[in-house]
Amino acid sequence: MGKVRRRMALTGMFATLGGLFTRGDADATPGQPDPLSRLRVVNLAHVHDPDRTNGFPGDPPFILETVATIPEDGFYLQYVKQGEHTGTHWGVPAHFNEGERFADQLDAQDLFLPAVKIDVRQLVRGNDDYAITIEDIKRWERRNGRIQPGTAIIFWTGWQDRWGTPAFPNLDDQGRIHQPGLSIEAMHWLLDTGRLGERGSLGTDTFGADVGIDETFTVSTLLFHERRISLEVLANLEKLPTRGAWILVGGPINRRGSGSPASIFALIPPD
Repeated sequence: MGKVRRRMALTGMFATLGGLFTRGDADATPGQPDPLSRLRVVNLAHVHDPDRTNGFPGDPPFILETVATIPEDGFYLQYVKQGEHTGTHWGVPAHFNEGERFADQLDAQDLFLPAVKIDVRQLVRGNDDYAITIEDIKRWERRNGRIQPGTAIIFWTGWQDRWGTPAFPNLDDQGRIHQPGLSIEAMHWLLDTGRLGERGSLGTDTFGADVGIDETFTVSTLLFHERRISLEVLANLEKLPTRGAWILVGGPINRRGSGSPASIFALIPPD
């Protein structure tokens, strides 16, 4: 059923794009622009800059070291030192669960997902520890339709505007992170109702889907099974439509990787 649903979703995408995707040259009109040029591409990743990249407490430091310059070597090159979850990144099931898939055990299809955006900025305002509820998601669905299996469910908290400042990790005197996230009850509901299926994702512009003060990472632990991934520290979510876009995740795929710093793009069909 999962493959059937995904095939139907892809068929719907192609229909929505109005025939943007064609096979072979037979359907192409000579002299006409490439139909794919009608897609709008939005970058959902922050620039990885050691001067601005907020690191998760305890993660390896992010260092860019110039090892070659054009005047001295004839080419320019940097040596990158960072963890697999530095800056904008994606995570895989093996990140939290033994016996689950590593990055190099996922398929390319696992990194290409239809997306919905749930704007929770008003809900989290004034409560940095806000936990998104089942009712919050149901309210969104009453306006926008049911979330289909295999979707990247992206929560726009507004945290992207704090990037590069101490307000992003938002640490208290005891070193605890304060950020909004998904409630454990809502996570169970997404799984139990099939809204998160074998494939799918939780995405956010914070460090991750868990409420910051939940140091058990229960939501992430529940997410990271089968072929489900996380999309974390997203940017430019104001440019992502509420629904209708597809997410394409790129980045290095390390052997036995837990994920990687990522280039994440939204592919948005014309209105």
